[in-house]
Amino acid sequence: MPTLKKFHFLINPISGGGQGKVVFDFLPEIMRSMAFKEGEWKREFSIYERFEEQIKEAIASSECLIAAGGDGTATAVFNVLLHKEFKNVKIGLIPLGTGNDLGRVLNLYSALVNRGLLYTVRKLVIAKSREFDLWKVNGKFAMANYFSAGIDARIAYDFNHDRAEGKISGNSVATNKLHYVKKFFADRNYRLKTGELRITNNNETKSFSLENNCTVIVGNIPSFAGGSNPFGKSNMADGLLEVLRIKSIKNFLIAISLGLSRYVKKADKIEIHLKKDEFVQIDGEDFKDKLEMPIRIEFAKKIEMLYL
Repeated sequence: MPTLKKFHFLINPISGGGQGKVVFDFLPEIMRSMAFKEGEWKREFSIYERFEEQIKEAIASSECLIAAGGDGTATAVFNVLLHKEFKNVKIGLIPLGTGNDLGRVLNLYSALVNRGLLYTVRKLVIAKSREFDLWKVNGKFAMANYFSAGIDARIAYDFNHDRAEGKISGNSVATNKLHYVKKFFADRNYRLKTGELRITNNNETKSFSLENNCTVIVGNIPSFAGGSNPFGKSNMADGLLEVLRIKSIKNFLIAISLGLSRYVKKADKIEIHLKKDEFVQIDGEDFKDKLEMPIRIEFAKKIEMLYL
């Protein structure tokens, strides 16, 4: 059996306005300065057409996969982990996307912003790991950060649609955030047409109407939509989700600026009934027309994540 490499860096070259290429170029110098030998680690750019295969190979051949990119890059890694068992593998992130919610709660984003890319990579390769809950949506999609349906999912849909059509000039984090703000004002009157939320905790189920609500947010981490925290305290390894039903745009703005922790409910299983064409998102990625109804969110497994 071949010896496992200590680290495998899988890097999205276009994330963060091209910062992925900077990571790739500086890795040899960084790893030499940390006394890692050439055979103990590997770096490669992600290739869209074979990204899933790259992830599987990286996880199977190393003790730790470090993915450099945005939320989409992290989601692809988690989807592979959801459907295949890998023993003792650890996952690290270099958060180069727009929202970077997972990177924020793992203290990676603040290190990147305040101390720089090279500092963050150096700290990451000697970082400790912690348990982290991974959830499954309808049995086949991984959820690490959050699920939502309503105005914020509509904004994510419009943003991704505009980006796919080339309506967003550049690929910088600042440009993406500015476009998100524009989409918020354009979509601010959006409401869920109808729906029902069923929350289960310790075998007790309660139901709530979602008709004409602004949004429903289901969180696994205490960060949402680029750094807001509508949930308050949140344990990322307790097998529980935080659920927040928001009826008005006023309360939505309060939730993302100050939080609405007093309205948060805990759940170990969730079922959501919506119209088939409703706007929904998982970890910041648009999932409109991709989920069958009802939407079921259940615990999948615990994984090991590097943190600072």
